[in-house]
Amino acid sequence: MDLFDQEEKKTDARPLADRMRPRTLDEYIGQSHLTDENGLLRLAIKEDQLFSMIFWGPPGSGKTTLAKLIAVETQSHFTSFSAVLSGVKEIRTVIDEATTQNRYHQKKTILFVDEIHRFNKAQQDAFLPHVESGLITLIGATTENPSFEVIAPLLSRSRVLVLKPFSDDELSAIIRQALNDQERGLGRLGLDIEPEALDHMIWSADGDARTALNSLEAAAFLADTANKRVIDKAVTEQALQKKALQYDKKGEEHYNLISALHKSLRDCDPDAALYWLGRMLEAGEDPLFIARRMVRFASEDVGNADPRALMLAVSAMQAFQFIGLPEGELALAQAAVYLATASKSNALYTGYGKIKKTIRQTGTLPVPLHIRNAPTRLMKDLGYGRDYKYAHDYQDAWVDQEHLPEKLWGERFYFPTDRGYEKIIRERMDQKRTFVKKGSKKEDGGGSKPPPIQEE
Repeated sequence: MDLFDQEEKKTDARPLADRMRPRTLDEYIGQSHLTDENGLLRLAIKEDQLFSMIFWGPPGSGKTTLAKLIAVETQSHFTSFSAVLSGVKEIRTVIDEATTQNRYHQKKTILFVDEIHRFNKAQQDAFLPHVESGLITLIGATTENPSFEVIAPLLSRSRVLVLKPFSDDELSAIIRQALNDQERGLGRLGLDIEPEALDHMIWSADGDARTALNSLEAAAFLADTANKRVIDKAVTEQALQKKALQYDKKGEEHYNLISALHKSLRDCDPDAALYWLGRMLEAGEDPLFIARRMVRFASEDVGNADPRALMLAVSAMQAFQFIGLPEGELALAQAAVYLATASKSNALYTGYGKIKKTIRQTGTLPVPLHIRNAPTRLMKDLGYGRDYKYAHDYQDAWVDQEHLPEKLWGERFYFPTDRGYEKIIRERMDQKRTFVKKGSKKEDGGGSKPPPIQEE
């Protein structure tokens, strides 16, 4: 075997998902809000105005691929860093290599950190000055909200770019591209795929391109081994170890059934809720998909009208994970009946929607001085915490005090209904407003004000 044959074999041995990574930005399918002609990434590369960024998106949404493509398009040195396995020694190595690339090869360095949410504070602090100086362009990837895991100084020097799950049409294009590609894909096998098998593969992938290509590779192997020229539904089910949903002869779709369940729960119809739950489970639907939708329903459609609904929905999901099929179905049935018969309110859903709209319109308004944390003398001298009223020093722990940014004083977002427990919440809120209007009275011998939160 000559060198070329060895290289070809080595290439073929790689997983299909790795072989089919796009080689240029033009080959990339999906994330059009970033990669189209007027997309932020495309323009940044075209104008040579690359910036540090954090890709936030679900698994298989193309985070690693995009990072590598940026390095290719900008002719930058690409290096990756393990947030879990690497320490200060490895950080020095990365910085030394970046310095060498910049000094002797006039190359920028793109540092890719997968699972950046696992980056500890010391690692982030060590990279911060080099990101700030421009020696390295940091590209992080995470499935977790970076606001909670990435330190503020590093986050402020990066832009968070949200990656979306691939749509069904995008997954279909990715699968067909891999199936027909003669050079890197499965084109040499001469296989075709039935529409029903393709739909099942796309549905099972749930927006994850890597999962879709892994499924295609397994199905292609089974079809080729059996001397089939077409990947049919039976082969796909065997490859995925998951039965395709069997809907009745009228052909209801996956989303029609979950919609029927959701609306039956919302309209307080436990019989219909149990029926649609049973239909989906008998059809082979992923029980955890149903459980996740019921957890969402507990907050969106029940909310604080019955706070126990969320606890029960989460408990049902955990019970199913613990017991499995078929016994775990009863836990889901119990949750469905409870949610269907619970008091309903979408006040939380509506209120939080208003919050997000307001934040988009007003930006990051400053925290009022009187409710800021003041652990140091300097902060106290600047007015942090001044005139704060400690609720436990006042009658019924109610105080006349604003907590929203000054620009939003007096705004209301949450309007509880008079249904279920929300009726009690509404009454308490009305009582407080009446009390505040009369003037809150400080009690003698009230509780002591706690010390400020100390910095870590």
